[in-house]
Amino acid sequence: MNFLNIDLKKILFFLLVIALPLLSFNVEQKSREDQWFNEPVQFLAGFTQETFDVFSRGVKETTGLYLNLIGIKKESADLKGRNSELTTRLEAMNELQTENDRLRAMLDFRQATKMELIAAEVVGRDLVPDHSTITINKGTNHGLKNGQAVITLGGVLGYIFKPGASTSHVMLLSDRYAVVDGIVQRTRAHGIVEGRSAGGCNLKYVERTEDVKEGDIVVTGGLDNIFPKGFPIATVQSVERKTFSVSLKVELKPVVDPDKVEEVFVVTNAKNEDLGPRLGLKE
Repeated sequence: MNFLNIDLKKILFFLLVIALPLLSFNVEQKSREDQWFNEPVQFLAGFTQETFDVFSRGVKETTGLYLNLIGIKKESADLKGRNSELTTRLEAMNELQTENDRLRAMLDFRQATKMELIAAEVVGRDLVPDHSTITINKGTNHGLKNGQAVITLGGVLGYIFKPGASTSHVMLLSDRYAVVDGIVQRTRAHGIVEGRSAGGCNLKYVERTEDVKEGDIVVTGGLDNIFPKGFPIATVQSVERKTFSVSLKVELKPVVDPDKVEEVFVVTNAKNEDLGPRLGLKE
């Protein structure tokens, strides 16, 4: 019965005394275990966070660079477009300036001369190989007639041979049917300029004893009262003295390239005007 009379308070006290050290030891051990696990976890978490931050910054920088490149590309395209536009405008202005200079020179020539002139524009070119002609935008409605001289500021181009109401065909010097009175400017040797196609012409009926050299300038003689006297026709390309011929064979190159002509003058009355002194040509 003494066994049943055991003091419960003492037993509980005894058990508490024994359990406190064990509890303390368990708490300490658990604390150490938590610290051992925390270090790798904290390291891993820190490494992950740092990696994410680096990646985020890289993405932001890459995105910013990409956006900047897009902006630069667009700006470059805009600048190229603007540059092309300005280049086009500059070319148009240069063309307009060239045209103004050309028209001003024609106006000055028209005001200074005594000849009656009608200005015209080239609107067509003959594509037939056997003929050398151009078409101008003036005709009988403007006072043009068959046989009238057609000139430019640089020299003789040809003459009217088929006038229409509002347009006219001009036979060029190189046409095989073209004939113009000519004089060698340096020696005054006289001859007839005849076309020979292929863009050239000949000076015919020049006496074999005449002094004609390569590079001489042939000008209009003015005997036909169609072309002004002393106006440039062509340059001597070659001279040949045949043994059994009384005339020289002289090949010429016209001073005016018809492929580059845009405006012309039609001479309605040459009035025997001598253009030699004005153009610096010797008599």
